[in-house]
Amino acid sequence: MPRTTSTRPRFATRALLLQLATVTLVVALCTGVYLLLTLQQLRAEAESTALGIARTLAEDPQVRAEVARISLAEGAPDADELRDGELQRLASEVTARTGALFVVITDDNGIRLAHPTPSRIGEEVSTPYEAVLAGAEVVDWQTGTLGESARAKVPVRDAAGSPVGEVSVGFERAGVFDDLPPLLAMIAGTAAGALTLAVLAFHLLRRRWERLTLGVQPEELVALVQNQTAVLDGVDDGVLAVDTRGVVRVSNAAADRLLGLDEPVGRSIDELGLAPAVLDAATGARTRSSAIVGDRMLYLDSRPVVRDGHALGDVLIVRDRTDLVALTERLETVRTMTAALRVQRHEFANRMHVAAGLIDADRVPQARAFLGELVDRGPVAFPVVGLDLVGDPFLHSFLGAKGVEAGERGVALRIAEDTQLIGTVQEAEDVAAVLGNLIDNAVTAAVSGERTPRWVEVALLDDGDALVFTVSDSGPGLGGIEPSPAQPREGTTDDDVHGHGIGLPLSTEIARRSGGDLWVIDQGGADSGAVFAARIGGAVARTSPDEKENT
Repeated sequence: MPRTTSTRPRFATRALLLQLATVTLVVALCTGVYLLLTLQQLRAEAESTALGIARTLAEDPQVRAEVARISLAEGAPDADELRDGELQRLASEVTARTGALFVVITDDNGIRLAHPTPSRIGEEVSTPYEAVLAGAEVVDWQTGTLGESARAKVPVRDAAGSPVGEVSVGFERAGVFDDLPPLLAMIAGTAAGALTLAVLAFHLLRRRWERLTLGVQPEELVALVQNQTAVLDGVDDGVLAVDTRGVVRVSNAAADRLLGLDEPVGRSIDELGLAPAVLDAATGARTRSSAIVGDRMLYLDSRPVVRDGHALGDVLIVRDRTDLVALTERLETVRTMTAALRVQRHEFANRMHVAAGLIDADRVPQARAFLGELVDRGPVAFPVVGLDLVGDPFLHSFLGAKGVEAGERGVALRIAEDTQLIGTVQEAEDVAAVLGNLIDNAVTAAVSGERTPRWVEVALLDDGDALVFTVSDSGPGLGGIEPSPAQPREGTTDDDVHGHGIGLPLSTEIARRSGGDLWVIDQGGADSGAVFAARIGGAVARTSPDEKENT
């Protein structure tokens, strides 16, 4: 696990600082944009106010008549007369009433007819006036004798509508932005409040994030995802993780393949159609079990997941044991055959010792008679009644070896009188696995039963290329378990008499894989033991009577 406790503060602090820097940048940009818009609005309001005042004054009939009169007069206007004139009075009143920096009235030559500074009356204005006298209205920020201001210039027209002068109204820059400091304070307070809320929100989100991720930081989550993907996809075992609500959270490719799942992540475990044994293991009802899924024998190991005292769900490990179990069955067959050969070798050695002893004792006639008797009697006989009915060499030796094993446990193995096998076995491994498992189960059942003598009976028939056999015993039966005639019990069984957990299901799959099946003819009970039957397709090669006689 890449996470260590010492790295948590560093990861959390770095993430928090990054989030705060982002929010600070956003707040700063928003504040700047809002401030720029506010400045533009203040400038526009000042210009609009100046233009409105200038238009009103320029439309005043008294102003129009007086400016037109002065402009038409010859020579320069008398400055002393203008200082005490009607235009100066009107301009002063408008200035005082509106709070403007200045209200200036000029004639058609740009000569001041009214001005806040009386001494400048009669002088030419310091700013351009040609565009206004051409009939245009000018709104702009300009610097004149009274400083920089937002000013509006409007032409004064005579009765004929021709420009004969101008009215210029201005508001000083400081006056325009008088409301800016309180506005800046409000913006700064809003920004500080936004940052404070952001810090609080990030602390809450961080605590919630750590609670949801159990303290795992983002960098660690990336490493965990990478490691999980590498590990889950790199193993042959299936991994299925289910949370406390029964929802699948993790399922690697091996689990999907072994359990026959299609995109199970995010779905409820009950919706996947799993076998009961798999479902019990996935939900933690059983910690260890086996199940048949499709044609595979699976070993299931369920483990609860707990972190910091909190239950997070269960993890199911699915291991494919099909090949291992099949190999075990085949090795068991080889072991049985080896044991039979060992018995024969031991018996043969004993007979050779007897013959050698007779010869060493110069009892040659007796030795010759003993060897002749051996020739007439044939090889070592297996303790299996009716074994001569089985002509196939493999089945003869295999059943003989099983008879030896059964005899060691006090059970007599016998061949049914209605056995009839014309062909020869060609699928020895499948036949040995299925037939051997049924015989072993039957011997176990006979040993556990109270009937005496204890016996197991096998009947063999060939049906075309298929081998059909039944196995019955003197045991107590299936003990109340009711498997379907067409489907034996699935998964691990609680029956200690018939089946060893995985042998019977595996035998069923082997039989079905060849087109055959394994089923229960009689479950047995108080009067008789259980009877199993199996059919293995393609297990027998037909042999004609003539060929059989020549062999």
